[in-house]
Order: sequence, then C-alpha cells, then structure tokens
Amino acid sequence: MKVAHNLHCCCCNPTLYDRCLRYLETMKSRKPAKSKAPEALRIVVVAPDLVVSDPEDEHAKSQAERSRALRIGLLENGFNLIASLPGDVFLADRINQLQPDLIIVDAESEARDALEHVVFATRDARRPIVMFTDDSDTSHVKDAVAVGVSAYIVDGLASSRIKPILEVAMARFEYEERLRSERDQARSDLQDRTVIDRAKALLMKHQGLTEDQAFSKLRKVAMDKGLKLGEVAQRTLDMADLLS
Repeated sequence: MKVAHNLHCCCCNPTLYDRCLRYLETMKSRKPAKSKAPEALRIVVVAPDLVVSDPEDEHAKSQAERSRALRIGLLENGFNLIASLPGDVFLADRINQLQPDLIIVDAESEARDALEHVVFATRDARRPIVMFTDDSDTSHVKDAVAVGVSAYIVDGLASSRIKPILEVAMARFEYEERLRSERDQARSDLQDRTVIDRAKALLMKHQGLTEDQAFSKLRKVAMDKGLKLGEVAQRTLDMADLLS
C-alpha cells in the first residue's frame, strides 16, 4: 500500500513524475560495475624436465608426460605457472627469488627427494605445498604433512580436478596459518603476563607499591615511551638484574 501511495503521488505531481522518469532512464543507461577478477595464483612446479634424452627410457617418458599434463592442467584452469624447476640443490634459492604463492611437487619423480629443499625454502615465508602422486601407498603421507605439505593428492592430475584441489589446499593452508598465528599470539600473551607479574612484584618489593600502583607505573612508562607493556616489564627486570 505504501508503494502504491507513493506512485500515486508521483503521478499527481508532474514535476516529481518527470524526476522519477529521468531517474529511471539514468539507472537503465548505467552499465553494471565490473567486479575485479582475482589475481591468478603464482605457482611453481617442481617436476622433471620435459626433454627426454633417451627415447628408449619408458620411465623418463612417463615422467615427462605427467609433468606436461600437470602444466597443461594448470594453464587450462587459469593459474599463473611462473616456473617449472628441477629438484636440485639450487631449488631453495630459486623459490626465494620467485616468491610463488603455491608450490606443487611431482612426487613421482626425483622431486620427492627434493621436498626437504622446498620445506627449507619456505621455512621463513611459509607457503602451501601440494604433492601429486599416482602411488596409492599412503605410508609417506604422515611424513609429508609433518614437514609442511598442505595436500597429498593421489591420482589427481585430471584437469577437472586440479582447480578444486588447489583451492582446498589454499583454504586449508590459510586456516592453519590463522590457527598458528592465534597460537603464537596466545603464547606471547602468556609470556608477557608472566614478565609483567614479575616486574610488578619487583616494584612492590623495592618501592613499597601496591599491585595496582605497580601496574599503573609500568603502564604509564609504556604509554610515555610508546612501548608495549611487556617490553617495559622486561626492561625493568633486565635493569634490576644489571644493578643487583
């Protein structure tokens, strides 16, 4: 009823009616804003070279075909494949230079042995690591996950499976990183509380302050110096140790 009443008022008021028409025409002429496409993940693949030196080496040919299928699948799904690297001793340096968003390891090649180099390269700047294998033996899964592998995928090289696999791996990695950050923050807060309690006890003993007065004094120094309360408490303890 309210909408009908408003329309009736517009029709009875020519000026308002004209304004409504112009507004509707303006809205129709506007093009809907295009949503910005998300930037494609920058991916590094650790896999054997596509070039097979011995045409009689069926194993090498099979590995090259797997590597080719993986790269094609990534490109077909819109990922940004920035490099394909061999699993050698220079792997860590190359990963540090390229700074990829995600690392894929072909576990059917010598790259399985290069996993330690991948983990070493990501120890300071953690990144999701995905391993692809055709081996149904899952005895390596626990070891791989323990060193930082986000996803251990068996028989997942089909192009239609690659995108959802990598999206789940990224989501799991981000979730685990959030848990890791919350855990580290909780540990830091607990450590700060312990240090603050020790600093308060020190001030109460040597300056005859109450607990609230000692805490207020620490907090005032922290605010005046632009420092965290835990840092001021630790400096107080360090100074006491120095003067004792």
